[in-house]
Amino acid sequence: MLGTPDLLRLATAGSVDDGKSTLIGRLLYETQHIYDDQYQAVERASLARGADYVNLALLTDGLRAEREQGITIDVAYRHFATPKRRFILADTPGHVQYTRNMVTGASTADLALVLIDARRGVTEQSRRHVFLASLLRVPHVVLCVNKMDLVDYDQAAFDDLRSAFRPLLAQMDLAEVTFIPVSALHGDNVVSRSDRMPWYEGPPLLHYLEHVAIGVDDGPSALRFPVQLVIRPMTTRDPDYRGYAGQVVSGVVCPGDEVVVLPSGLTTRVAAIDTFDGPLPEASAPRSVTLRLEDELDVSRGDLLCHVDSPPTVGQSLEALVCWLSPNALQPCGRYLLKHTTRTTRAVIDDLRYRIDVNSLQPDTEASTLGLNDIGRVALRTTSPLTYDAYARNRATGSFILIDEASNQTVAAGMLLD
Repeated sequence: MLGTPDLLRLATAGSVDDGKSTLIGRLLYETQHIYDDQYQAVERASLARGADYVNLALLTDGLRAEREQGITIDVAYRHFATPKRRFILADTPGHVQYTRNMVTGASTADLALVLIDARRGVTEQSRRHVFLASLLRVPHVVLCVNKMDLVDYDQAAFDDLRSAFRPLLAQMDLAEVTFIPVSALHGDNVVSRSDRMPWYEGPPLLHYLEHVAIGVDDGPSALRFPVQLVIRPMTTRDPDYRGYAGQVVSGVVCPGDEVVVLPSGLTTRVAAIDTFDGPLPEASAPRSVTLRLEDELDVSRGDLLCHVDSPPTVGQSLEALVCWLSPNALQPCGRYLLKHTTRTTRAVIDDLRYRIDVNSLQPDTEASTLGLNDIGRVALRTTSPLTYDAYARNRATGSFILIDEASNQTVAAGMLLD
């Protein structure tokens, strides 16, 4: 489970100039997470650019090139809070050139905010971003119809856009989709209900974000504990201490639980759960802890601990959907490094099954390669076994990245299939 009830991870997406940075700036401003000197600096910058209003988008466009062009290039993370919940928000780029950055920002999100310009309607980037949210199994998607002030807050414009999106949404596997009409520039329906849109009966955006159900029930319950580090202090005080440090990425573990070590298949029991602050009676996702086992087994970085009655799949021949992140195209039979949880192994792409046409959402079986921002299904073969779940069941153990061996650059993000 990625989120907890008091913490919501969300990512924005949408086409260029749909108002993502402005919306985030409005949220930060309305929740009083902007210092006076920050606001004054943004006010001066807005006046210098000839604007007759305070451009809150400048709060999140931190790169000089972003401010000069008025677009978002890199993923900008912002933390803010209300009395009801804490938030980690990723402002992702809207330009097609930076679709890979949207994948990065949404990969750990509990909720995706996809902004749509009320004047332009459904664009190719809107389709791509909603499709990516579906592929990445983001539990909640909010379609913010922005710039309602530029269509005179017309209900028909909102209803027409929502109707245009329905056929697209019907083709996707989305758990929950919510439409909210907003004006990020003027704050309509962002923090409080707007008098200019009395026809809208739903909650304002912030109220929805504060109350959307994000909790342990949304996540997988099977224990998954990838071992990150073997701790052997070899001190006079602890001459025989052997612990296995890592993060509980899903499920719950308690002392006395019978666990299996994969891929070896050896079984043992958990003797204790250690932390810097002392032992714990149990540990649940996403807690980072050190586990001690009752038996001395050969356990190392990259191994996975799980309960004996709910093991993951172990295999070397894999099927996966990948989003290609590199300007260098995929090479069939190409060799890459594959990083999955805490294990890194070599992998070969045996076959490109198809490339997905983002507009029609149909597979293109004639495609011979994948280029930057393309999405497709591939067959992989690894040199050592992986212990994994399908991404649809567990985002933590169902995801991986491919790395170019020569440049050490990440070239693809992948989602494992059954």
